[in-house]
Amino acid sequence: MKLKETLNIKTISAGVLAAIFGCTGPALIVIGGAQNGGLTQVETISWLFAIYFFGGILGIFLSLRYRQPIAGAYSIPAAVLVAGALTTNTLSEATGAYLIAGIIVLLLGISGMIGKVMRWIPVPIVMAMIVGAMISFGTDMILSIEKAPLIAGTAVALYLLSTALTKKVPAILPAFIGTMAVALAMGQFSLSGMEPALVIPQLVMPTFSFEAIISLSIPLALLVIGAENAQATGVLISQGYKPPINMMTIFSGVGGILTSLFGGHNANIAGPMTAICASEEAGENKEKRYGAVIVNGTLFALFGIFAGVAVPFVTAMPGTLVGTIAGLAMIGVLLSSLQAAFSETKFQIGAFFALIIGISGISFFGISAPFWSILGGVAVSLAIEQKDFKETSADQNDDKIKIIEKESPKIESATNIE
Repeated sequence: MKLKETLNIKTISAGVLAAIFGCTGPALIVIGGAQNGGLTQVETISWLFAIYFFGGILGIFLSLRYRQPIAGAYSIPAAVLVAGALTTNTLSEATGAYLIAGIIVLLLGISGMIGKVMRWIPVPIVMAMIVGAMISFGTDMILSIEKAPLIAGTAVALYLLSTALTKKVPAILPAFIGTMAVALAMGQFSLSGMEPALVIPQLVMPTFSFEAIISLSIPLALLVIGAENAQATGVLISQGYKPPINMMTIFSGVGGILTSLFGGHNANIAGPMTAICASEEAGENKEKRYGAVIVNGTLFALFGIFAGVAVPFVTAMPGTLVGTIAGLAMIGVLLSSLQAAFSETKFQIGAFFALIIGISGISFFGISAPFWSILGGVAVSLAIEQKDFKETSADQNDDKIKIIEKESPKIESATNIE
């Protein structure tokens, strides 16, 4: 299938919405962390350039290579972690830690360990983790209605109305356009104090601190693998794809190495953006949905290049608008993940614990809930649902035997040969 055949109103709108989500709230986290860490405007723009440009290119490459909606960006929880670490570490020390984290992820991907581990993690537990990690998008949408009834209420009403009236246009598109018009009419856009300017990114020389490596490198690597890659993998599986897990990990490691050169914390596979681009909002034909990532990746790359000009306009957008639209975009993913998590009879207690751990938002050792969600869910299932593991293993062996029998040529007995 040619690339131009994948670009239609649904894939383009999904890609644009994923880009809007990724270039608004998450960008504000990075900007706020840079300000708290005392970074200059040039250092801040360099950070934004690295994670958006290389993240966008990463998504475009993998989507074209595998014809799957594998979006690239950066870890939002990692941005929160880094924002706090910059108050106690210099930028060069943080850059050294970013570089080590990228190398760790790359080596884990090359070794093939990640693919082997992911194949043995029960799908219901992965799906429950997806719901737990992303349910906040839905709850934030409802909370936005409380904070800004007119803006958020308009978005939800237009989404439901569009869903009822037509299937040709993704409901999220008129919801976004209509809500933007309402927000503009209400004067809810406010330009920040940062002056728009085209800034050339600068290279950052790393220095290596043992404390920074322990406090940043290992948690960053675990976040990339245990949160972002795991979320994206779960989303793709729930939508019927067979994601290239090891290659996703390898290129997430390469992305981390490249972004560290400009003081960026990591460019990797992105869970939320993959969720939007892989959802039914991107079209009924799954083979065409990767076109949404091409749109998203292109916009991300442009945002990185023109970060100095774009950032003031991003900060002007109302937070309630962004939160509501993101919640609406996640409806399909949350529904399909819930169905996959609890429609079977196996691993149900493990899946339940994965769900509530993901919802809790707990964080230990700087590692966020998605990682602990999978770890906790698997631990519970190993403790009290060992029968399900045995049955699943037996089913997999039966499937392998059927495949061998189907593909093996029939050999006639020597007694039948004349």
